[in-house]
Amino acid sequence: MTGLYGVIGDPIAHSLSPLIHNEWLREHDIDATYKAMQVPAGELEEALATLTRQGARGLNITLPHKQAALALAEEKGDLARRIGAANTLVRAESGGWHAENTDASGFIHTLDKAGVDVAGKNVFLLGAGGSARALAVVLTDLGADLTICNRTISRAQEIADNLQTKPEVCSLDVGLERLATAELVVNTVSLGYSGQALELPKGTGKTFYDISYGKAAAPTIAHAITQDWRTMDGLRMLVAQAAFAFELWFGIVPDMEAAETRCRAIVAATT
Repeated sequence: MTGLYGVIGDPIAHSLSPLIHNEWLREHDIDATYKAMQVPAGELEEALATLTRQGARGLNITLPHKQAALALAEEKGDLARRIGAANTLVRAESGGWHAENTDASGFIHTLDKAGVDVAGKNVFLLGAGGSARALAVVLTDLGADLTICNRTISRAQEIADNLQTKPEVCSLDVGLERLATAELVVNTVSLGYSGQALELPKGTGKTFYDISYGKAAAPTIAHAITQDWRTMDGLRMLVAQAAFAFELWFGIVPDMEAAETRCRAIVAATT
């Protein structure tokens, strides 16, 4: 019987995950299919019940469901529990769902590939959504001197309160005014396709990492380049977190570099 896998989110039509995973399934001759599934906020529990009846074996979870996915899972990995959000579900032997978070390992992979060492560095994390939760855990675990900046300070404070090493917290406006002191800026604030760009100071010798990619990241990445920042986008992280989810489901680490090359070609053609 063909295995059922997929990604749940809203919106989801733009997702590159089906392209990435279905190519890996073909490469490894695995009898399974991977689909994008649009599920509105508040309807994840019903969707998971339906997918369980349909025999789904693994799921990726994206906005706005990462915290709900953790809460609904019968089993929870230690890292997902610490982060407070799950982006990967694996069918457990009990028949329920086991929650993991591969955003964290995907982020670590991109830092390693880029040769970015955050230990003792002044790092500003912009935003406090589900992805920011994972990144904050990674950055503090790696020894960064972290500041979390968000429009709603209470959401940033909620993340800070659950970290073993307590970061500084400030409003997004204050954080943007202080970016000249940062050695690494990680942006999780979505500006969508509005064409807006974050205002950045000169960043010679520093790194700006936007976890978005394509049109969503293009304005701020372009501005960062004019301000002499070294730039990274989120496409490599997207592929890496997908690869580590694939490993959880099938015990295989697929070819990330080839997948990233394919995705960059697609994004370039549509940007």
